[in-house]
This record gives sequence, C-alpha cells and structure tokens, in this order.
Amino acid sequence: QVQLVESGGGTVQTGASLRLSCAGSGQSFTDYNVAWFRQTPGKEREFLAAINWAGDSDYYETSVKGRFFISRSNAKNTAYLQMNSLIPEDTAVYFCGADDNWGRILAGQPRTWGRGTQVTVSS
Repeated sequence: QVQLVESGGGTVQTGASLRLSCAGSGQSFTDYNVAWFRQTPGKEREFLAAINWAGDSDYYETSVKGRFFISRSNAKNTAYLQMNSLIPEDTAVYFCGADDNWGRILAGQPRTWGRGTQVTVSS
C-alpha cells in the first residue's frame, strides 16, 4: 500500500498562491489515483480535485474550479495542488488521498490518506 505525505502548507496573505505536494512511497505511485481534500474544525472533509493514475484525466469541485489546479509527476511519485488567489475561506487542513479505484476517488472515499498540511490565509 502507498503511504502519503503532504507538504507545502503555510500562512499567506489574501491573493497569494501556494503549491501543495503529496509525496507517495511504498507501493508504486502509478497504481493510484489521487485526490485533494480540505477540512476545517467542525466541518466535514471537503473534496477539491482528483487526478487519475496517468495524469490525463482530472475533476474539480465547482467551488475551486479555475482557481485550484491538480497535477502529478509519476517520475517524482508526487501529486500537486496549485492554489491561486487564496482567500481567508481557504484556511483549512489540506489532505491528499489515494486509491486504485477511480470511483472511490470521485466519491471522496480513498482508502489511503496523508496526515494533512495546514494552510492559513490572512486578510
């Protein structure tokens, strides 16, 4: 099974950009589809974007489409989430998840999760 570690979070001002990374290790990263989620205290985890194992198909939640962009480098065993024009409402812990089943990814139910990285956007 693949293990996931997120990085790239931090504190930025409104309007800034951040690129999060999701590094995979263990079983072949190319076996897995990857998705990004976020969660704030007291709320359910929110699906943001997904990319298939080959990197040639992606899907976005409407609320972030055109502002967030998902990509991956299988050569580097890493998936990315480029976040632009950040606003305070984007403040959350961001998680990546992986699954070899694309349906589970789109349903927001990957079987493998990272531990998350905090993103804070100040006004």
